[in-house]
Amino acid sequence: MPFTTYKTKKLQLIFIVYWFLLVYIIAALVWWFIALSRQNSQMAQYEIQQLVKDAPGYYEAVQKIEGQQRRKEAQYIGEGVVFFLVIMSLAFIIFRAVKKQLKLGLQQQHLMMAITHELKTPIAITKLNLETLQKRKLEEQQQQRLVQNTIQEANRLNDLCSNILLSAQIEGDGYHISKESLNLSALVEEAVQGFVARFSGRHISSQVQPGIFIYGDRLMLQMAVNNLIDNALKYSPKEGTVLVSLMASGKLIQLTVADEGKGIDDAEKQKVFEKYYRTGNAATKAAKGTGLGLYLTKKIARQHKAKVAVKDNSPAGSIFAITFKQ
Repeated sequence: MPFTTYKTKKLQLIFIVYWFLLVYIIAALVWWFIALSRQNSQMAQYEIQQLVKDAPGYYEAVQKIEGQQRRKEAQYIGEGVVFFLVIMSLAFIIFRAVKKQLKLGLQQQHLMMAITHELKTPIAITKLNLETLQKRKLEEQQQQRLVQNTIQEANRLNDLCSNILLSAQIEGDGYHISKESLNLSALVEEAVQGFVARFSGRHISSQVQPGIFIYGDRLMLQMAVNNLIDNALKYSPKEGTVLVSLMASGKLIQLTVADEGKGIDDAEKQKVFEKYYRTGNAATKAAKGTGLGLYLTKKIARQHKAKVAVKDNSPAGSIFAITFKQ
């Protein structure tokens, strides 16, 4: 049994025990309240029965006993409410923690499956290409095509490893931003040309305003741009166009990547930036990915005091945008 599956089942068992204990504690609290109230009432009745009805001050004594009874009942109610609120507050905190761990366990399980698939596919293709080159005498054009395909798969592996490493470093505060003045226009154009070379059969175009400079971390911004373009290619049909745009207007700089895929439901437009999250439609599940790309893009945008958002493209698809302040 995989470790993540074992961990998830263990957390589910803890979750069941948690609900059982919570119900038991609340039931015990209610039982003790009823028992104390009943005992208080019986004690008051007993004290009243001990009084002599014809004795002077009888009614004053009865009122005093009944007053003490009401005060004790109020005390029991107050203490019960305080205990109930404390129990429910702690129960809510524990519930959220356990639910978060259950969700994280499932996400990690899905991530491991995705990473395994993402690693095995390029490795298998690379191995097959190299074996073909080794065992067969191919024409120059065929050799170049196999070599280009192998380089493309190696780049996929590199991007995957970079995303996983950067995600771990960001989560552990192990990555220190090194900001510098850089030509964002040149960086975006370089990224676009890289994808054009890697995916020669896809339609990738750009509209980049020249001479846009920004103060930021080159490596992280490269990764953010690459993640957006890679995401657009994954969830677009092969005949669709991916348009990368970079424009400056006033004090704002906006980078957009538009695709012609099936788009994203309104309910999931914010969720797509969560760690490991992948939308639930069939097109998304069929596409390759680990659910780290958009998560890292949002982290990188925040570290550069920028905002990232997604909106619908017309007539179909999505537009991801990062807005920087100059």
